[in-house]
Amino acid sequence: MFSRVSTFAIDGVEPRRVTVEVDIRAGLPAFTIVGLGDAAVRESRERIRAAIQNSGFRFPQSRITANLAPASLRKAGPGFDVALALAVLAASEQIPLGPLTGVAVFGELSLGGELRDAPGVLAVAEGARRSGIPRLVVPRERAREAALVQGIEVAGVDGLAEAVDAIIGLRTPPLPRPRPAPTAPADPDLADVRGHAVPLLALQIAAAGGHNLMLEGPPGTGKTMLARRLPSILPPLTRDQALEVTRIHSIAGVHAGGLVRGRPFRAPHHTISPAGLVGGGSPPKPGEASLAHLGVLFLDELSEFMRTTLEALRQPLEDGRVTIVRGQRALVFPTRVMLVAATNPCPCGYAGVGDRCTCSEVDLRRHQRRLSGPLLDRMDLLVSVERPDETELRSRATIDSQTARLRVAEARARALARLRGTAAGCNGDLDAGLVRACVRLEERALVVLGDAYTAGALSARGRHRVVRVAQTIADLEGHDRVSESDVLLALSLRQRSAREELLAA
Repeated sequence: MFSRVSTFAIDGVEPRRVTVEVDIRAGLPAFTIVGLGDAAVRESRERIRAAIQNSGFRFPQSRITANLAPASLRKAGPGFDVALALAVLAASEQIPLGPLTGVAVFGELSLGGELRDAPGVLAVAEGARRSGIPRLVVPRERAREAALVQGIEVAGVDGLAEAVDAIIGLRTPPLPRPRPAPTAPADPDLADVRGHAVPLLALQIAAAGGHNLMLEGPPGTGKTMLARRLPSILPPLTRDQALEVTRIHSIAGVHAGGLVRGRPFRAPHHTISPAGLVGGGSPPKPGEASLAHLGVLFLDELSEFMRTTLEALRQPLEDGRVTIVRGQRALVFPTRVMLVAATNPCPCGYAGVGDRCTCSEVDLRRHQRRLSGPLLDRMDLLVSVERPDETELRSRATIDSQTARLRVAEARARALARLRGTAAGCNGDLDAGLVRACVRLEERALVVLGDAYTAGALSARGRHRVVRVAQTIADLEGHDRVSESDVLLALSLRQRSAREELLAA
């Protein structure tokens, strides 16, 4: 007897439809699974045998051959267990074949027949909708997550026997009640910051335009404090963006269920490997840059990261995605992030602070070599964070997150209206062609920009980045055209650091 059941494999961050084919023939008892499955798929034979028997069904004592098609696609993980078990039951005529044609199933089986969670349920639901499959059976704990995708009927079940009942129509389990969302701690507020007028302005510009930002200054001046308050002024995710972020987190296994509401903020430790940062492994998984997609990737103590790790980040920052090639297949992970980095100006951290710096010129140059010039050129804003004086520490806050968030939202709305019909979502997404098409500079602004480029203060890439930042400044100020003052402010926010000034002296 022969049967087919539909399920899905996760290929990078995309769902790929997989047809589970099972053929049962007379012969010595054997259970063979083919179709380029990994160790978890091969080991599923024992899980499926025990789950079928412990769910009140009979495991066929015949020759069983299961194929996961297409055979050219690598299959990884335990998410094929339920599909394989149902195909075995259908091929052995314990359940009817007809109801299986309009349903997809996904989940891991325990030895007792219970369905366990498997990463990537949201991606599977999206795949079912694209494939025109009207019904999806998943573990009960992930039913609410799958139901975020509109246009399909989702059944959340606790075990194999309940899955059979749901498929053949004996019982349609309702969606579980939504669990009360845990009260998330409030984002740190800009009202906690004293002084730092220039860094606070840079934060608002970065949030309004989606620009990369580097904060440099001595220890204890507030670099990390400022960076961790950036999410509090970012605009909320749209529903489509929230689904995209939730799908990535679900595939990576770091999502607890429900829709991700806030923009992600990821702050990996400086010992992270290149694969951990941009993605990789076997099978390849999203890295921290992809987990921060549409949010903030914060690299604290930038100079302590391995140079190879930072170099791996260059192309993903430029393209908004990273391509991982493994075994003659290419997987694409999205990496549209705002990169925020913090670093000390020298190994001891006190370059430019009176006579406190004890670093030699050799130490300074070694420290500078840790930071790649091409990577720094991809930073839109390079801001020095100075030590606030006593008066500033005692003064009142100059702005809070709510006020800054409203200002950022107005600037983003102006940018979206201007960029309607293009692939860019904010000024930070503008490429060279869109800069020429969408940004209008006043004559004096062009002169100032040309003088800076001719003097060698900017690379060609840096020139485009200054124009994009100047456009964001104009949006914050409510200008339609980029003025001379906007360009001058953008240029000043790419100022030389104390470390570079010492080396040039």
